[in-house]
Amino acid sequence: MRRPPGYAGLFRTPEFTPLFLSSAAQIGAQTLGGLALGTLVFRATESPLLAAVSMFGPSLAQVVGATFLLSGADRLPPRATLAGVALAFAAGTALLAVPGLPVWAVLAVVFAQGLVASLGGGVRWGLLTEILSKERYLLGRSVFNMMSGLAQICGYAAGGVVVAVLTPRTALLLAALLYAGVALGLRLGLTARPPRASGRPSVRATWRANSLLWSSPSRRCLYLALWVPNGLIVGCEALYVSYAPEAAGTLFACAALGMFAGDVTVGRLLPPGRRARLGVPLLLLLAGPYLVFFLRPPVPVAAVLVLVASAGFGASLVQQERLVALTPDDLSGHALGLHSAGMLTLQGVGAALAGAVAQLTSAGTAMTVMAVASVAVTGVLARGLREARRDTPATDAAAPAR
Repeated sequence: MRRPPGYAGLFRTPEFTPLFLSSAAQIGAQTLGGLALGTLVFRATESPLLAAVSMFGPSLAQVVGATFLLSGADRLPPRATLAGVALAFAAGTALLAVPGLPVWAVLAVVFAQGLVASLGGGVRWGLLTEILSKERYLLGRSVFNMMSGLAQICGYAAGGVVVAVLTPRTALLLAALLYAGVALGLRLGLTARPPRASGRPSVRATWRANSLLWSSPSRRCLYLALWVPNGLIVGCEALYVSYAPEAAGTLFACAALGMFAGDVTVGRLLPPGRRARLGVPLLLLLAGPYLVFFLRPPVPVAAVLVLVASAGFGASLVQQERLVALTPDDLSGHALGLHSAGMLTLQGVGAALAGAVAQLTSAGTAMTVMAVASVAVTGVLARGLREARRDTPATDAAAPAR
């Protein structure tokens, strides 16, 4: 049996490269702008909670988008929708750079960006299944995840330099320019495709599809595993600025590098059978190193712990592969959008919870509390994940070429 092409074959697939490059630039803009905004708010308020919410606040609005807007993921033309999302982020990020903007206005803009982003995730990942097919989705998504790690490394490194040498507002303006470039790249690089599903987007259609996806016990458990354990650990990441204000960029870069290593291992190196068994161990790895942060390790040690822990984010690839296999084709965009929106929402909730605990204790103690909660949730979900693995159709079609 002929094995599917590897990474090089993905980039020979029409439209994959423009989508990949635009996504990389968008993640770079998000990390650059997020670090700048978190630093700006922390300097103004000295509040770990407000700094965390300002950085990860767009994620909190995802639940609203998933409830009311997500049917558009399969019912809107992908190119126009993705370009419009990028332009909306460009405008919002430029507004955040306005001097003297009160904190309540910052949070309002952040919330509006989250609503827009909730639609963009479903459109992007649904389009990826069209460009590649379900069988090659895992390999393609692993490339996107690896790119995400590299783009975050570059974004946080550049953000740290720009914030230190220039100002956070300058970094926000650069992020806005990047978003505008993303919109242009999408408009020129993608072809005009029709929506994947017929009908107009509506709240009723969104609720109906959400109910259908949620009705399956296996899909329900997969969604919870994709959302909750890593959302709690993102709460730890939201405290990097409070934990080490002068070295937050280093910690974020190490987290991105660890995520990159985990995605390479899971998406490219492991055979399907072994990969399928690693979902729970990887989630435990994701939380484990943060259990010692109550001891407040110095930055070099903390950076190594963050690097090791973030390899556990590779668990999401295992769970996404099962979710795609258990989802009807005409709901692929909606299903992946629900995953993305729920994941980002729980990341925002995790950031807010971690910030609140840090406000009462310390950043290091709050990280340990969030890690304990993540381990506990993983333990509760472990049995359901084993059952979801049995329900997933057995196939080697998605095995990466070597």
